[in-house]
Amino acid sequence: MEQIQHRHVQVRGVKLHVAEIGSGPKVVLFLHGFPEIWYTWRHQMVAVANKGHRAIAIDFRGYGLSEQPAEPEKATFKDLIDDVVALLDSLSIDKAFLVGKDFGALPAYLVAALHPERVSGVITLGIPFMLPGPSAVQNHLLPEGFYISRWQEPVGRAEADFGRFDVKTVIRNIYILFSRSEIPIAAADQEIMDLFDPATPLPPWFSEEDLSVYASLYEKSGFRYPLRVPYRTLKVDCGLTDPKVSAPSLLIVGEKDYVLKFPGIEDYIRTGAVKHFVPDLEITYMAEGNHFVHEQFPEQINQLIVSFLDKHGI
Repeated sequence: MEQIQHRHVQVRGVKLHVAEIGSGPKVVLFLHGFPEIWYTWRHQMVAVANKGHRAIAIDFRGYGLSEQPAEPEKATFKDLIDDVVALLDSLSIDKAFLVGKDFGALPAYLVAALHPERVSGVITLGIPFMLPGPSAVQNHLLPEGFYISRWQEPVGRAEADFGRFDVKTVIRNIYILFSRSEIPIAAADQEIMDLFDPATPLPPWFSEEDLSVYASLYEKSGFRYPLRVPYRTLKVDCGLTDPKVSAPSLLIVGEKDYVLKFPGIEDYIRTGAVKHFVPDLEITYMAEGNHFVHEQFPEQINQLIVSFLDKHGI
């Protein structure tokens, strides 16, 4: 970990925090989800670098050590797509493998669809190809207390829910809740943070030290932008019709990831319907994997990533 270098790179009017290790012709750019940050890829970055590749992880704009945009309320997923391309330009990288987790999967796939010449391959964890828009997640088929529905409400409710606790407690709560195989859904008289039992320990693969790193980064950025992107912009149509990802791709699915229980998601993956958008897609299932499979089983995930890189050329 101490070999990972950190710097800021000016990208489209904001300074993005960039963590980097290794060198080599194959570049792997890691894109985090929520409540994650660049550090979520710590195991994978070192493994990729040890195999002779260049590993880069960023904090998305508005997250962690990256700068806040001037008008976060205007942000959409397109900002993340454009940031990835601009970052590759700033670092003089012609092509990269993109690895996305959780909502980081969306820009990974969409950069590959919109800028195929820049992407050597795509790996995503937990989230298949999906387009931001009204039907991205079918909230109406889940109870009102579904966590995405709650966090998509106009500014105020989620902020007040989170604001009852310090940042470290919010991250702890979400990590524990999201490690379960059940979708986090609150009752009508509850908030999402009320689902957490303070007596529940952290998962064995996530240490107090890890939690402290996450907390320190979110203390810097807060949750204003993360609640906007992904949650409040997930329903915003990105204007694409029937995009295709031509790059070789790998989807890693933890079979105990609660996202599989979102309406239609498991059928979309298991029937192969996802291959309409990503024809060259390999799908790997991990029987005990949860929403944080890359932190839960780092060695297995590292092997899958390295094997994918070995299989596919520059």
